[in-house]
Amino acid sequence: MEPIEIEPAAVQALGGPGTAGPAADWLLLDCRTPEEHATARIAGAVLIPMQELSTRVDELAAWRDKPIIVHCHHGVRSLRVAHWLRERGFSGARSMRGGIEAWSVEIDPSVPRY
Repeated sequence: MEPIEIEPAAVQALGGPGTAGPAADWLLLDCRTPEEHATARIAGAVLIPMQELSTRVDELAAWRDKPIIVHCHHGVRSLRVAHWLRERGFSGARSMRGGIEAWSVEIDPSVPRY
């Protein structure tokens, strides 16, 4: 099993949503609040707030055996969500270390910081 955390540069290297390179078969999951998402977002990310995940987990069924990269603001909530998903059989769930803040600083400065 992959380590539970992944660096923003490694997420970018995967290609796909909000990244350079070829589109890949993985999901970028934003677990922040709708208000945070309205302030700053990574193109292609799917918003399912952490507090709604237990009732919306079925929306992720197609991704059970595929990589899911979870992000939040700084990487704390997304780490909890990645652990929670792994406990429910989503073995490819990982947390983007540093969250959208690190993404903005290291990868895409056009993403607002807050």
